[in-house]
Amino acid sequence: MRPIIWAYSGAARNKNKSTPNPEDTTRFNASLADVDLQEIARVLRAHANAQASIVPFLALGLVYVLAGGSLSPAVFYFSIFTVARWLHSWAYLAGRQPLRTISFVVASMPLLALMVHVVWLLLRGL
Repeated sequence: MRPIIWAYSGAARNKNKSTPNPEDTTRFNASLADVDLQEIARVLRAHANAQASIVPFLALGLVYVLAGGSLSPAVFYFSIFTVARWLHSWAYLAGRQPLRTISFVVASMPLLALMVHVVWLLLRGL
């Protein structure tokens, strides 16, 4: 998901022919922009939002697996989170509300459940 949003941000910059870096103006035939255009700013916000959720989820998922978590709950947590985050990124880029908020909340549920499950596994192992 993150590579797709990252590539989309480059495509948005290319489409608008703007760059925040002076050295890229001649290389890419773009104008220097002190402030990102709205379309580019939206892509960057979507990317930052994805990172803020995905990185903790990956860390918790790793701890869950290393702590001996079962396969069935892992498949459930990982599947729901992945589908909801994809949907959230699409809704964010497309400006779709309330779908963006709903998918964010849905993606947060397996994140919280995984957090509780990891704590339970770690306490059980003591």
